[in-house]
Amino acid sequence: MENTVVQERGNKAKLYQLVLFPLNNGATNVYYVLVLSYIATFGSNVLSLGILFASVMVTGMRVFDAFTDPIIGALMDRTNGKFGKFRPFMVIGNIIMALSIITMYMITPGIPESMMAFRYAAFVGLYAIWVIGYTFQTSCTRAGQTVLTSDPSQRPLFTIFNTVGSLAGMGVMQFLAPIIRANVADYSSADFYKVLTPIGITVSIVLTILAIIGIWEKDQPKYFGIGGDKQEKVRISEYIEIIKNNDPMKRLMIAGAGCKLALSIATNTTVLCMLYGCMMGNYDGLYLPMMIIGYVFSVPFFLLTVRTSQKKGQKASLLRYVSVALVCYVGVLVLLLMWKEGVPSRNLSFLSDGSVSINLYTVLFILLFGIGYGAYYSTADMPIPMVADCSDYETYRSGKYIPGIMGTLFSLVDKLVSSLSATVVGIAVSIIGIQNLPTAETPYSSGMNAVVIILFCIVPMVAWIATLIAMKGYILSGEKMRRIQEVNLKRKEAIANGMSMEEAMRTIND
Repeated sequence: MENTVVQERGNKAKLYQLVLFPLNNGATNVYYVLVLSYIATFGSNVLSLGILFASVMVTGMRVFDAFTDPIIGALMDRTNGKFGKFRPFMVIGNIIMALSIITMYMITPGIPESMMAFRYAAFVGLYAIWVIGYTFQTSCTRAGQTVLTSDPSQRPLFTIFNTVGSLAGMGVMQFLAPIIRANVADYSSADFYKVLTPIGITVSIVLTILAIIGIWEKDQPKYFGIGGDKQEKVRISEYIEIIKNNDPMKRLMIAGAGCKLALSIATNTTVLCMLYGCMMGNYDGLYLPMMIIGYVFSVPFFLLTVRTSQKKGQKASLLRYVSVALVCYVGVLVLLLMWKEGVPSRNLSFLSDGSVSINLYTVLFILLFGIGYGAYYSTADMPIPMVADCSDYETYRSGKYIPGIMGTLFSLVDKLVSSLSATVVGIAVSIIGIQNLPTAETPYSSGMNAVVIILFCIVPMVAWIATLIAMKGYILSGEKMRRIQEVNLKRKEAIANGMSMEEAMRTIND
């Protein structure tokens, strides 16, 4: 046993493991686009459900999560079979999501309108099933990092490889969706979902398989906390005490919520349809170019965030680049306030009569949006590797290795704010008197500019301010994490050599 511990001192991941395991987040981000970006539009326009019902239900279903997440987290923390702790949840979760969404998008439109009550029931039931599958798989992204590597200089790399995974999942879906809309059917048509669904599910399955390969070698007891397979079983009732005393996790949940809320609302399909289609009048000519511009600007910021995280810790990196996003979006806000319907010099323009036509308004928008988007997109998933730090801190604080509950707690916040975006958008649109969620073909109507300004700029800016406030008191700096990892390793070695958990916790400290 002693040799095993010495061998894994300074547990580090191999390069292929760092590259492949983050693809698990890409696999679930496929459904971020496939479900959370379109579920309200599908329910409202395809199934003819009430606009507020379709939007509010997405958030209301998170009450259901409040009961399922701790249970799934407890199951994960107690799991230790031949297939490991995390891999079973990745496989089962992906299967559940695939089956529920196939049924939702490809079968429920066939329910006749005379059976509207059945449509409502199917919509709610299938969405609830999907939520369970999403929790199964997405919580592994957070929890699995605790076994992948304990090296503080490697964990920031997860962010950049996670971005590659997100582009392989979310990016592919965002790229294909408008192409399918233009060549097959509109977002309001059932045919759009029948084409997009099998593509998305296939991409998600491939990414899941690659992620399983990435964590395969590390998904075994010798990497589980300081007690290995001798760790005590944590009861669900103890989770309240854990969260009460784990201040870094509480602060990270607020920061994660802020970053995710900013991303989910500002990139919501309805918001972008109103901005590029209804206001600027050229959705097809603006959506893809602006998305590509955002991704191009993101590349240097991902490199900068990793460099900053490795030198000064992930907290410093998150604070710095969220601040950059906040400053840039003040400029975007000013430009949207200057927008005027029918005035070319105050609208986005790339082409006019088949030739290039870029005005000063467009140049300024590209720069401010590009830098701001690049900064906040690079930080949107930064809290994910920080969950592993909070989990290691919990092991350091209490001796308990509970990556499952830590992952599902963060996953719950992630899903709450993601689904909250659909509710916020639905309520905002209904306030200005629109009966169905706008699509690219919806004409501009009074009040849309104000809605876009609030949803595209002000809400994300408020979320970033909350992030900055929460992270100010976050104690897990880069140096602090190095000390924590060293203490955890010394305790693990002592326990492997016969010392009790209680004595190791009492006698081995900073």
